[in-house]
Amino acid sequence: VQGLVRLANNAFLLLALALLTACAEPDPPNVIVIVTDDQGYGDMSVHGNPVLDTPELDRLARGGVRLDDFHVDPTCSPTRAALMTGRYSARTGVWLTYAGRNHLRRDELTMADVFRHNGYRTAIFGKWHLGDNYPFRPQDRGFDESLVHGGGVAGETPDAWGNDYFDDVYLRNGTPEQVRGYSTDVWFDEAIRYIEADEDKPYFVYLATNTPHNPFNYPTAHKQPYLEAGLPNDRARFFGMINIIDENIGRLRTQLESSGLTRDTMILFMTDNGTTAGYTGDWKGWPSSGYNAGMRGRKGTVYEGGHRAAMFINWPGGGLEDGLVIDELAAHIDVLPTLIDLADLELPRSVVFDGTSPVSYTHLRAHETV
Repeated sequence: VQGLVRLANNAFLLLALALLTACAEPDPPNVIVIVTDDQGYGDMSVHGNPVLDTPELDRLARGGVRLDDFHVDPTCSPTRAALMTGRYSARTGVWLTYAGRNHLRRDELTMADVFRHNGYRTAIFGKWHLGDNYPFRPQDRGFDESLVHGGGVAGETPDAWGNDYFDDVYLRNGTPEQVRGYSTDVWFDEAIRYIEADEDKPYFVYLATNTPHNPFNYPTAHKQPYLEAGLPNDRARFFGMINIIDENIGRLRTQLESSGLTRDTMILFMTDNGTTAGYTGDWKGWPSSGYNAGMRGRKGTVYEGGHRAAMFINWPGGGLEDGLVIDELAAHIDVLPTLIDLADLELPRSVVFDGTSPVSYTHLRAHETV
């Protein structure tokens, strides 16, 4: 998947101009990157889902910039590796979700490394899935604080025995810690606590939920409306988990508003691959029931439904709040180069990125025009 390279589209040029304006901000923005697990492009009402209601995601999308042709890898770890490095996942040593092929090479520079080098506080809450032992753990890869589960899903070998999304044992900076509450609520609780802990330094928070990945365990009241609508049990549970994510995004944004941090905080929301339970498909991968935004395929497939993802960017202080929809091609490898431009970050060392920033292309175009 190539980066944002075509400049003929007027909407894309508007985005680039907005990004240039954002770069002129005198103070570095706080940055929150939210990644959900196995939620597909069609698993939200802003993308046309006729059953699932996600008002907070819709508000985030319509109040910022929406990249509508945004692509990732079709599975968890490769997407996360590319997002963290701005490089194709295979370059970084990550092309599976298990068997040691989910370990991000130790010499790769991560997004957290870059933000920490520029004076940011850095934290991860949720799913890492890029290595559970030294030197691959989050605390080895640029994060000052981490609270994560092991492996890629509850019950996997690296995870704590008995974890089921309720009152689990997670790793805080490498040390096991018993928590109380539902996993999604815990991650957002931790993010809110961290954001409010220190007002003297900007923060970078990587908030990667382990939901709505199976097992589909969650407070049962959330699935009842979908069961009453006649949905299959797994889909009702899957949608209930998404509703909990949606509610927590609203809670996070309300807290930012009450703390006076909304204007100076950039929120990026994205999904990590295609859906797992949002529809039932025929033998060719086309939906026979449910909704997949007109696409064929799901997580793990080569079809568009496996790798087209949601991406919303919201930053009032940077002018990214006008509900602009961009149809130009973009990918997870473009995120880090774009953040470097938006926040005016310096690299601790030279990196060959596979992704590109639309700001860089606008500078190039302006230079050629002159």
